[in-house]
Amino acid sequence: MGRGRRTVLAAAVTVVCAITLLGAPGTAFASALPDPAPAPSASPSTSPSPSATLPPDEDLEAVRARLDELYHDAAVATDAYNAAREKTEKQSAEITELTRDIAEKQRKLDELKERAGAAARAQYRLGGLPPEAQLMLGGDPRIFLDGAGRVLQGERATKALIEETARTQQDLKQYAADAADHLRKLEANRKAKAAAKKRIEQRVKEAERLEATLEERQRERLAQLERQAAARAQTAWLDTGILEEIDGKASEAGKKAVEFATAQLGKPYEWGAEGPKSYDCSGLTSQAWAVAGHPVPRTSQEQWKRLRRVDIRDMRPGDLIIYNGDASHVAMYVGDGTIVHAPRPGRTVTLAGAGSMPILGVVRPD
Repeated sequence: MGRGRRTVLAAAVTVVCAITLLGAPGTAFASALPDPAPAPSASPSTSPSPSATLPPDEDLEAVRARLDELYHDAAVATDAYNAAREKTEKQSAEITELTRDIAEKQRKLDELKERAGAAARAQYRLGGLPPEAQLMLGGDPRIFLDGAGRVLQGERATKALIEETARTQQDLKQYAADAADHLRKLEANRKAKAAAKKRIEQRVKEAERLEATLEERQRERLAQLERQAAARAQTAWLDTGILEEIDGKASEAGKKAVEFATAQLGKPYEWGAEGPKSYDCSGLTSQAWAVAGHPVPRTSQEQWKRLRRVDIRDMRPGDLIIYNGDASHVAMYVGDGTIVHAPRPGRTVTLAGAGSMPILGVVRPD
């Protein structure tokens, strides 16, 4: 086996091994994000006693604001995690395809070299004389003319063989370079995904620790404050008269998407999940539209970037509402000023007011 072939085959083996290692279950990937602030810790001496009075609403409002901040940060990291995972899966598939191409090109190169070797051996059997010399030594003009035609054909075939061999060698070299480049990107996304996973877990744990410092009565009051804040935002949105201007009818695909999304009501939120037992916000919307026959990007930020934007007054059931200035949350409009969405960790897929969160814009998948 020649040195060039050993090098190419070694590269192919390296690619296959790398795919196996990097694609192993449990490997995580997303964008590098700053470390979280230290979480407040609770100790028995500072935990409220059952007889303690509820703190002022201002204090619980501060807790609510901090929880919103933590869960928003976790949502941003979840989008980064999902984006990195999607890229990783795509790159793994491309590397697998390149590995097959490398093997096929190597097989073709071996075949071309064998043909060239056969031609060399045939010439050796003729005493090393080129075909033109063999013809000149012949005495029959008819044989000479017939042979001249075959010589010309042979020269053309030899030229084509040389050119095809060169192209195949170049393709093989390019495929190996592409595979190495994909492997570098795959490793970068693996690290990004791992960073996002760590960030999500830290933020969620910090939020859970903060909530654990509250009594049951305080948690109930906190939930009440959350509902009141959402209701105020929804009322303010409705008071603009916007709902009177929204009268779009769902498309057939939109109806299917809404039907799927609302059938998931009550299922738990889980970051990175796409069903069927749990969902994150964009996991729910992407799966609903996949079932409806119109696949959409996996993350809320990509849905905002790549789907057609429509004016909120033209909104119709099935459209996706993107929330927050960084497009970190997405929900599906179902009509009558209502959305279905997967809110955050600790919550389930639910219905809510479309204006209960800051609306960035509306996109339409179909």
